Amino acid sequence: MQSFVDQKTGIFPSVCSLDCPDQCGLLVHKQDGKIIKIQGDTDHPVTKGNICNKVRNMTSRIYDSNRLQYPMKRIGKKGEGQFAPISWSDAINMIGSRWKELIQTDGPESILPYSFYGNMGRLSAEGMDRRFFHRLGAAQLDRTICSVAGTVGYKYTMGGSFGIDPEDTVNSKLIIFWGINAVSTNMHQVALAQKARKKGAKIVVIDVHKNQTGQFADWFIPILPGTDAALALGLMHILFAENMADNAFLKQYTVGHLELRKHVIQYDPITVSGITGVPVEDIYKLARMYGSTSPAFIRIGNGPQHHDNGGMCIRTIACLPAVTGQWLAKGGGAIKSNGGFLAPNTAALQRPDLLQNKNTRTINMNQLGQALLEADPSVKSLFVYGTNPAVVAPEGNKVIEGLLRDDLFTVVHDLFLTETAMYADLILPATSAFENTDLYTSYWHHYIQIQQPVIEKYGESKSNVEVLQLLAEEMGFDDQALYETEAEMIAQALDNKNNPYLDEIDYEELASKQYVKANMKPLLSGKLATPSGKIELYSEKMARDGYPPLPTYTPLVHDGDFPFLFVPGPNHNFLNTTFANNQKHILLEKEPRLHMNVKDASARGINDGDLIRVWNHRGECELKTSVGENVLEGVVVTQGLWADLPGTKQLVNTLTPDRIADMGGGATFFSGRVNVEKL
Repeated sequence: MQSFVDQKTGIFPSVCSLDCPDQCGLLVHKQDGKIIKIQGDTDHPVTKGNICNKVRNMTSRIYDSNRLQYPMKRIGKKGEGQFAPISWSDAINMIGSRWKELIQTDGPESILPYSFYGNMGRLSAEGMDRRFFHRLGAAQLDRTICSVAGTVGYKYTMGGSFGIDPEDTVNSKLIIFWGINAVSTNMHQVALAQKARKKGAKIVVIDVHKNQTGQFADWFIPILPGTDAALALGLMHILFAENMADNAFLKQYTVGHLELRKHVIQYDPITVSGITGVPVEDIYKLARMYGSTSPAFIRIGNGPQHHDNGGMCIRTIACLPAVTGQWLAKGGGAIKSNGGFLAPNTAALQRPDLLQNKNTRTINMNQLGQALLEADPSVKSLFVYGTNPAVVAPEGNKVIEGLLRDDLFTVVHDLFLTETAMYADLILPATSAFENTDLYTSYWHHYIQIQQPVIEKYGESKSNVEVLQLLAEEMGFDDQALYETEAEMIAQALDNKNNPYLDEIDYEELASKQYVKANMKPLLSGKLATPSGKIELYSEKMARDGYPPLPTYTPLVHDGDFPFLFVPGPNHNFLNTTFANNQKHILLEKEPRLHMNVKDASARGINDGDLIRVWNHRGECELKTSVGENVLEGVVVTQGLWADLPGTKQLVNTLTPDRIADMGGGATFFSGRVNVEKL
């Protein structure tokens, strides 16, 4: 059969590679071998042909004139952006020579791979790269920048990343978007909510900022950052006190409901209102709405977990559907992540057995700046792919100071000369997802998907798999696992005896059908993966791990005596820094703004549109204001990761802490404090 690449004109199936829960089915239109249009696949059971602006305008990114076409070596000072073309053979030899030398002088742990999910393909993000760096013996990276704190917290309650089928939420009568700007980050859940609304459902949004999702709601509830656990506990207080708990469900499907009932007495509405900024009457109204409406569904977002107390926060919210028995109602329950349903055979994919030294050090990716400046022994080489830490990582000034080290050999594999690549010694051009074979597993819907190459590789660009195989050859490694094909790796990943939801799904079926739904069954039809097999409202495991066994509110860590809580959230047209350098998407998003309450602005003589300085002990930014009622007093919010352009200071991660959250080594982006003044 002729490959998609060989067919120069036509319409071809594809899948969105972005780090987004929706993971849309796509149709790629080609003419004379070039993509001319990308549209949604109307046959996809969940995404149904609807796609976001980011993907609709993807062609401008794929064929951007600034896209890298060949390897380049630095010829100027770090950060100046002066590079000269070199051949792939010279580039691979240069890396191999330096690494062989470092292994002899400093050991393999002086080499640090740094990556994340700029491309959500399993092979691109956690396949050949993990195999190679395991075999190399490089320092391990704890990839915890996004969702790990909440994932760990949710797992204590529910046993893993398992929620309801989003397709069932058209039946919901109450939908709560809690800490998620779903209009910008989960648009198909919004579409399903809209269908439910047409059948009478009410939509409530709880967030620190009245963003597009807040404006979409029937009722928006503003809350102070980092206090969501307190609100959830306050709701439970009322649910138990007013006999709205489902006692039959609690007895059959949970452990610890009697202890929880006594525990939440202390979280009375007056106390909770003082913590959260949510009025007492609104706490009662929300609790009674949730307790009397079925099916009721909570979409738990990424926002609340990016705090010092983020893991416990998500663990606490996850208890609510159990208190009211909503898990048994079709369209009731919650989704934090559904990644567990599509979990591949990670050991077969990543091959941790190739790592000979099981005590190899691990570096938390949230503390990259700290690692580059303070690690002992020192990090001497950095290999960056699938992310842009100069903009994305917290404590940005530390990160850049580390990247400027003369003795740090940095390689960046990317599609563009990113802000991180400006500090590289060597830059390697990367393929786009449309040029690769890869496996995709949504962490929201239940469909596993395959990407088969649609276009020829751009210039001399290579995939992550190709680059790491070249490096394996250069290093003299002869392990079979380092030279397997993409098809072989996908087949191994799908062969997961520990995941019954993937039974009977194999490479051949996926390649022929493009997407296949997991073998679903009701979530509570068997035992959960918790120690008790039930929903754990009281968790002995948490007690053993050093946490309170019952859901608990803990205040944020003291972050200096600055007057404003600072939340740098996502925007609508970028995905982290993906698209942030593409002119089309910049024009759509316009400019970065700092949202602040009108009372705070008035007290400082600040008007809407004024240029202001935002600062703390970590750094400073200069941004225009959006003054209004979209945030509570004492809170300021930005949207999107905007890099510093000449004459600007808009890199918000110069302000964010690199502290580690309470669970899983997660990030605390939203637990910083700042001050503001008019320029």
